[in-house]
Amino acid sequence: QVQLVESGGGPVQAGESLRLSCVASGIVFRLNAMAWHRQAPGKERELVASITPGSRTNYVDSVKGRFTISRDNAKNTVYLQMNSLKPEDTAVYYCNRPYETYINWGQGTQVTVSS
Repeated sequence: QVQLVESGGGPVQAGESLRLSCVASGIVFRLNAMAWHRQAPGKERELVASITPGSRTNYVDSVKGRFTISRDNAKNTVYLQMNSLKPEDTAVYYCNRPYETYINWGQGTQVTVSS
């Protein structure tokens, strides 16, 4: 059974930083591409950042230069370092595969950026 557990979110002011974590179980983690998605109130879910098994990364234009995705295969964990946060980053953040997503989404972690 696939389980994805996100943590690390919270309320911050614009310009501050957060690091999100996601622990995965029930999969061969080292062989999976992983990603962070986010969903703002009333909007569709958006793919934000992805990382391949070989640690190649990709980002949506709006977060390039501010966010960094990384992984620790020994801990079955993917991270999202978020710097210079903006109010437009406010959303619930989820981890999953970037495209062929597992149906078992986690609860997500709330990020709220105030101005």
